[in-house]
Amino acid sequence: MALFMDTHNIDGGVSAADVAAAHEADLATQRSHGVDYLRYWVDEQAGKIFCLVEAPSAEAANAVHREAHGLVADEIYSVSEHS
Repeated sequence: MALFMDTHNIDGGVSAADVAAAHEADLATQRSHGVDYLRYWVDEQAGKIFCLVEAPSAEAANAVHREAHGLVADEIYSVSEHS
């Protein structure tokens, strides 16, 4: 599986509680798409959300968002982890 970082831009800001609820919906939906949402980060005031996900493709990762809550990513990047 590949590793992806996606970004969401929410005009007017976003609450951490709303993002947590969306992440829980992702976790409940991901298995049927062969996806594993690992972590997320949020900047509430700027309305920025970043999700780290293992998935067979960027399309599969976005399909989880679409099915779980409808908030698809604005951008998705293929990333690799280095220490």
